[in-house]
Amino acid sequence: MTALSVNLNKIAVLRNSRGGNEPDVLRAGITCLDAGAHGLTVHPRPDARHIRADDVAVLGALCRERGVEFNIEGNPFAPPRPGYPGLLALCDAERPAQVTLVPDGDGQLTSDHGFDFARDGDALRPLIAAFKALGCRVSVFVNVGDPDVARAAAVGADRVELYTGPFAEAFAAGDVDAARAAAQTACLAQAAGLGVNAGHDLSQGNLPHFLARVPNVLEVSIGHALIGEALYAGLDATVRAYRHIVDAAASP
Repeated sequence: MTALSVNLNKIAVLRNSRGGNEPDVLRAGITCLDAGAHGLTVHPRPDARHIRADDVAVLGALCRERGVEFNIEGNPFAPPRPGYPGLLALCDAERPAQVTLVPDGDGQLTSDHGFDFARDGDALRPLIAAFKALGCRVSVFVNVGDPDVARAAAVGADRVELYTGPFAEAFAAGDVDAARAAAQTACLAQAAGLGVNAGHDLSQGNLPHFLARVPNVLEVSIGHALIGEALYAGLDATVRAYRHIVDAAASP
């Protein structure tokens, strides 16, 4: 079965554009869980452009209360700064079920590439061990087509998250084989004992195709498209539509 985790960053973007507390990320999280989301994802960045450290605490408490997965994404190499205690400190405080490590920088509009394990592997290994010592499952962001994806297991990761931006772009352009590379990368990872998650630019339009062709995806994390679709259909209805897609993918 594929779990649906809703990324709430875009709710925080809207809130931060005006200040105050509207739209309320906690209310959005409650709505998503009430509609059937299996968990919530946040990606607090050091520049606090959307989800902030105080949001992490509030949503972490909600997920603990509901007994659902809380997934915190972030760059493990980013140093603390005022308002951002660092990814390890956030996870130490909240003890999320999963931490997803992503090699993004302040200047990036969004996460757009995975780790280079030849370059980053030695530095990742002790950090992954530190997150796992907190009881977190560790997933690392990887590029589809990365021939070294199995090295994620060697540095201690439990899962990889496939960066699906290129898949979504190819699918939108009409490529009927858009998911082939993702399927091949997933199989390489699974052969190394890694679980496979996926995320970035997944939508109601492309998710059924992706799940039908990429085997044994354990979790999809979806935010941008889901929140955009919710502007027209409503958040409750949109989350329920995504649940229908992931549930249908699990049916024989």
